[in-house]
Amino acid sequence: MDMNLFIAYLGIGIMIAFSGIGSAFGVSIAGNAAVGALKKNTSAFGNFLVLTALPGTQGLYGFAGYFMFQNIFGMLTPEMTAIQSAAIFGSGLALGIVGFVTAYRQGQICANGIVAISQGHNVFGNTLIISVFPELYAIVALAATFLMGSALA
Repeated sequence: MDMNLFIAYLGIGIMIAFSGIGSAFGVSIAGNAAVGALKKNTSAFGNFLVLTALPGTQGLYGFAGYFMFQNIFGMLTPEMTAIQSAAIFGSGLALGIVGFVTAYRQGQICANGIVAISQGHNVFGNTLIISVFPELYAIVALAATFLMGSALA
């Protein structure tokens, strides 16, 4: 087995797993708040649904990073260099960790907004805006993954 390919796929695995696990935590945190909030305010289900789904995007970013290296850059081959392998591993580690943390924290923000909405406060728009701040860093990590891949392709 080629060690460069092994290291690259290890990075891909970290990227997909950590961003996906973070999204699972984030949507679960918000989802739990939504289920509780529905007891008080069933008419806000649409708002709760949007806020619950929002932390799920980081998991998609992890998959998008894999897609970039596999299909756009075509780097995941036995002929890859050590520097390409290191770049994929580093990108995977960075995007995985950033995706995990931002999805988790975004889920907490969304959960707080869901609770506030259920108590009659008109904070859907404000919660949506504030919850996008952690998302920005996940997007930056995805952009960095793209830039690292394009620099070495």
